[in-house]
Amino acid sequence: MYFRNNFLHPLRVILAPLGLIVLFLSLSRVGFSAWQFERVQEVGQYGFIFIQGLRFDLVLLAMVMIFPATLTPLFATHLGAFKYWRKFLLIYMTAWFVFIAFMELSTPSFINQYDSRPNYIFIEYLTHYKEVAETLLAEYPLQLLLAVVVVPLASRFFYKCSQRLLVLEQPIKWVPALLLVPLLFISFVMAGRSTLDHRAVNPGTVALTTDHLVNDLALNSAYTLLYAVYLSGRDEEGGVPYGKMPFEQVVNTLRDEMGVERSAFTNPQLPSRHFQQSSMPRNRPLNLVIVLEESLGAEFVGKLGGLPLTPNLDALADEGIWFNNLYATGTRSVRGIEAVISGFLPTPGRSVVKLNKSQRDFFTLASFMKEQGYDTGFIYGGEGHFDNMRSFFMGNGFNYTIDQNDYPNTAFKATWGVSDEDLFDMADQKLSSYGDKPFFTVVFSSSNHSPFEFPDDRIEQYDEKKQTVNNAVKYADYALGRFIAKAKQSNYWDNTLFLVIADHNSRVYGSSLVPVDRFHIPALILGGPVKQAEVVNTLASQIDIGPTLLSMIGLSGEHPMVGRDLTLPRNRNRPGRAIMQFNKTLAFMEGEDVVVLQQNLPSKWFKYSGRKLIEQAGSNDTLHRKALAYSLFAQKAYAEKLYH
Repeated sequence: MYFRNNFLHPLRVILAPLGLIVLFLSLSRVGFSAWQFERVQEVGQYGFIFIQGLRFDLVLLAMVMIFPATLTPLFATHLGAFKYWRKFLLIYMTAWFVFIAFMELSTPSFINQYDSRPNYIFIEYLTHYKEVAETLLAEYPLQLLLAVVVVPLASRFFYKCSQRLLVLEQPIKWVPALLLVPLLFISFVMAGRSTLDHRAVNPGTVALTTDHLVNDLALNSAYTLLYAVYLSGRDEEGGVPYGKMPFEQVVNTLRDEMGVERSAFTNPQLPSRHFQQSSMPRNRPLNLVIVLEESLGAEFVGKLGGLPLTPNLDALADEGIWFNNLYATGTRSVRGIEAVISGFLPTPGRSVVKLNKSQRDFFTLASFMKEQGYDTGFIYGGEGHFDNMRSFFMGNGFNYTIDQNDYPNTAFKATWGVSDEDLFDMADQKLSSYGDKPFFTVVFSSSNHSPFEFPDDRIEQYDEKKQTVNNAVKYADYALGRFIAKAKQSNYWDNTLFLVIADHNSRVYGSSLVPVDRFHIPALILGGPVKQAEVVNTLASQIDIGPTLLSMIGLSGEHPMVGRDLTLPRNRNRPGRAIMQFNKTLAFMEGEDVVVLQQNLPSKWFKYSGRKLIEQAGSNDTLHRKALAYSLFAQKAYAEKLYH
């Protein structure tokens, strides 16, 4: 009786309500596994999901409850004190249950969009509450209704049950209380670490299959979100590295990969800065317009074997330089911006567009061309501060930005900004005003963005329902074709080079560790100066675009971009490569060989065949070294301000 009253009762008070949360998370995991049964069945890791799931549920609850649990025996020595402590525990534990339940109910919609449990993206856009709210209402009304109904009901149920469980029949003695305090503290610390190894468990612990979503099912969404927030603190260091390598070796590997003569490197303090001689010098360098197309993956582009949704782009491909084998560096607009506009490599942290050290004196094509006498600008249909774009651009060489506040009231305004027609009309008006003054302009579309709103009666719909991604792609292509047709009749066409390129794919998902096929995007260079159509089949990355464009418009000078100038035959003929950042995972592809780097895990080697990754035995040390060098350079270049 003494043992039960003094030891078991306080433990029951603490652990019984936690058991309800574990039961809820387990049932949620059963539901997700049934929903994704085909993918779970393919890897055959049923026990792994639930055993590791229980482990990480306990990790979360141990971290949440370590101090309340440790203090409970002390309050349990006096019934009057415990009465108030009980109220605190009820409120505290119910608040955490509300958060955990909300995260689990939010998970299906997040999986549909990003093919993973919630991560930092889940909270990154909360500052843009208007756009997020309108998107949620348009795209996920049933899920929102379910959350509004289920979360309060489940929380009330949890609160009522916990009231019955959080009962202390009589106070405990001081000696047992003082013994329980260190025992509970040590137990909860060990449960939170969940291992005796040097490092505590983390998501890498469950990265045992090549299907990242199946790995994620072994976690819980509250944990994945909180862990992502924790890791975001490392972003100012470039993120958590994939390994170690002497920086001298990093630099030498990178320079070998760039295909630039060693004599071209001009500053030992800035390892990638070099002089690039244009392969197409001109008496008057050309104007440059970059059209970033929102979420235009290869599967939507007929010319790349996708759906017949881009007849205008497909036709224009026969008039310009078409990149048949180009890959995005990431899955977000800011990744596309940093790669295309800055030539910067992806890191495991957030894009440099959003980070502090890159808001001033960070290299962009605009800063380079501004020094050459160009007027530089950014034209967008949405809010310029979205994703911190205006701050990044205006601090790094852009003279002006145009956003949705600058459009007339007659413009078609959707959730994420004006229609692509209005955007391109604004761009045509601005470009026509320059006369002989050289200009560099970035035009960023937004119509192909959930919830896919665009004007009526513009296209023959591909899907019967109007607001679908296929119809939005077809409308975006219509608007692009209309813009290029107007440009051909303009006063700037003959002296302007246009790049049309996707920022990323619309939805990157699949059972591969890195769904490489979902990084394949279109790119086309055209304009009056392009006299002969051409197809570039070399495997290439978005980071190759900057050096290639500088050569084509006829500008020479010093810059830190590490991409390859694809106007040079030596770069066209060597094995191409692509770098792809997928959440916290990096894929480096050269030919059919792909090395995948994961944090706190050995690299894996695959063959990319039939749009699938086929794991190989052993390792590919050469590719691993290249991949690690690219990643480590990007991290150090950002952290130590070496990219200017």
